[in-house]
Formats: sequence, structure tokens, C-alpha cells
Amino acid sequence: MSQGHFALILVCSKFSPQPLSVLNQLQEFSALPIQGVMLPPSVDTLFTAIRAAVDEPPPPAVVVFGLDSVVAVDQVLSATNLVREEFRKQFPFPLVLWIDDTILQKMIRLAPDFKSWAANPLRLECCCHHRAFQQTYKIACVHGR
Repeated sequence: MSQGHFALILVCSKFSPQPLSVLNQLQEFSALPIQGVMLPPSVDTLFTAIRAAVDEPPPPAVVVFGLDSVVAVDQVLSATNLVREEFRKQFPFPLVLWIDDTILQKMIRLAPDFKSWAANPLRLECCCHHRAFQQTYKIACVHGR
């Protein structure tokens, strides 16, 4: 992954992940620690929630879960689009957003400028396939550079 530089990576999945399981499987393919952030349903802004949860010094990569359970997701995505430059300025690491198709469509509509920083979403069809995680990690490394 592009350590030291911001990169937005979208992972679009039909299944609800078990964050700890996902992080453990991704960690198998990376020598660097990957921090997970689980958003609470009451989150007001994506940027502030991530900034509050991220360790100091910043980790080499962050995976964010729970955007699909945020109550005010439309407002959160609109606010994300407005402060998108802050992500680049303050997050020197690849940021992986674990989303579903509904959130992806909302992101396209409500946060188009922010979403445009990501390549095409990486699609996972099943959480059980070890190979799918390996491919996701390899693709994320390429997109994160």
C-alpha cells in the first residue's frame, strides 16, 4: 500500500463483514499493521470519526467499517465531500472504505468529488475466500501507489 500518502480505496461487498476477521485476513498479506475503525451509527462526520479513532503515529493503512449503519449517512457523505481536501492533508495513509452497493450509489450522488479519488471499487462476493482477500490486498497495493 502507499504508505505515507493518502489514497482512497473502496471495497464493495454484499456481505456484512466481521471487522476483526477481515483485518486478520488482510494482515496475513501485509507486514505492516492495518488499523480498523468501526463507525458508530450516530457518527456526524466521517473525517472527524476517523481522525478521533486513528492511532498516533498514524498507521500504514486504515480500513473503515460501518458506513452502511450510519443513521445520517446522506449528511455524512455530503459533509465528506465538502472537507475532502482534509483527508489528503491529514491522513498520510491508504483509507479503505468497506461499503455496499447502496452506499456506493449514495457516494456517487452525494460525494462525487471525494469518490472520484478512488479507482473502481474492488468487489468481494464472499467473505470466506482466502484468495479474494489476497487479490484485494494486491489490487489495493497497486491503487494505493
